[in-house]
Amino acid sequence: MINSLLKDWLAKRDRLILPVPEQTKAWKKANRKMEWEISIAEFDEIKPPPRLTLEEKKDGFIGFVLCYGFGDDGAGNSDSVLSAKNAWEYACKLRRRKTWQCEYIDFNRSDDIRLWPGAPARSKGFYYIRFQPGGKYLSLTVSQLRKKLIEDTGCGPEGFQFLTITHSHFQDMMNTRKIPFMALSDFDVAPHGFNDFYDAPQLFCSNDTLGLGIGNVDGNYPLFGIPTMRL
Repeated sequence: MINSLLKDWLAKRDRLILPVPEQTKAWKKANRKMEWEISIAEFDEIKPPPRLTLEEKKDGFIGFVLCYGFGDDGAGNSDSVLSAKNAWEYACKLRRRKTWQCEYIDFNRSDDIRLWPGAPARSKGFYYIRFQPGGKYLSLTVSQLRKKLIEDTGCGPEGFQFLTITHSHFQDMMNTRKIPFMALSDFDVAPHGFNDFYDAPQLFCSNDTLGLGIGNVDGNYPLFGIPTMRL
């Protein structure tokens, strides 16, 4: 059922990614509500993205998504865990719908969630990604995808920001099973806190509840696609 809906959805994909001014407006709304103190100057410096090439569309990318890197990882890059945490807290505070969070994922246990060691560092401030929403890799596990990707990478904080800030209408599409749920393959989770990084976060919307769970990186979950991006 999902595959047939996905084909219909992909045919309309050019209308699904919002124009940059609308994405920027969504970021401004979140910035005010959460008091993140993203400056006016940073918003003014946002430039239009290039157009997707034909090859990028063939690779499954549906458009450019505006993301933001918060904090500092100590090496001049953003803190990806903080970037994800901020977006999730926004969704919880906004109360657009009920939220649920697995007890084994806790953004405040900083030693138990991280960027997968093979993932690229994220820059500070605003940046664009080319976004593939996950349907292309429904049949793969996270660990299989990690071995397969060369030029692209999985989503980390970008998945949280996409679903909760810039493109929250995708929650409705998930809720009605028009698109797959999301496994975020650029994050590792140690569910028991013993450096046992064998899970990845999963975002879903079902029964009008936005959920944050985890899944084993070697497991295949039929309802979950794996979104990817190109920086």
